[in-house]
Amino acid sequence: MSIRLALQRIALPRVASRAVRVAPVAAAARIATPVRAFTASARRFDAGESDAELASSLQQEIEYEREAAAETGGAVPDWLSQFKSEGVWQIEDRPGSDEVALTRQFGNEHIRVLFSIGEIDTTDPTNELEADETEDVASDGEFHGSFPVRCAISIAKNGAGSLNIDAQAADGQFVVENVTFYQDDKLATALTAEADWARRGLYIGPQFETLDENVQTHFESYLAERGFATNLALFIPSYAEYKEQREYCAWLEKVRAFISA
Repeated sequence: MSIRLALQRIALPRVASRAVRVAPVAAAARIATPVRAFTASARRFDAGESDAELASSLQQEIEYEREAAAETGGAVPDWLSQFKSEGVWQIEDRPGSDEVALTRQFGNEHIRVLFSIGEIDTTDPTNELEADETEDVASDGEFHGSFPVRCAISIAKNGAGSLNIDAQAADGQFVVENVTFYQDDKLATALTAEADWARRGLYIGPQFETLDENVQTHFESYLAERGFATNLALFIPSYAEYKEQREYCAWLEKVRAFISA
């Protein structure tokens, strides 16, 4: 039984009629006090005294980002143009989403690499140091992202199943953590809550580093033949940083517009 129901069942004592009589002036005073407090509170919240200051701070940050973009010309980076011109990987990037997918066909295999910008720590001092150290390289149009990015790799064959590989792209190489095989290729690649729940109860395979060294070596060759080489391992952190910057600028604009509305 809840406390509320228990209290409702307690019989309240009768109160003499004179005890509930209140003089008119006293009753008015009791009612007036909370009404005045609520009215003042409502006016205070409606005023939005901090709105203008917040909007101004957001605008300053927007202008700073615009100036930084103007210094680089605001054009598509050379490394990104070069990657697209190779025509090997297709970039699936929806504005407002924190995930990016790279897809390609390799024979009868459909390959997808999924990574997120949500894990990027833009406040890490080591990232700032690395960015300063590679500034000259970046200005020459080369890849400059050096922080690790977790990747979900899937290699699917229609009707034959799918290999799902957890790895990290870091320092120009892919570090494989584990390889899972799914008999149902649709279950392996579906991005739904139902599919994610169904995958949780399945065996995900051994840790990659516990496999025989020959198996590890041949698996790495298998992945390299499908494009998982230095070029892609350098591209993914660079693109993650590039997208995070664009999403941040869009976020600033939207929040400022909302505050100022």
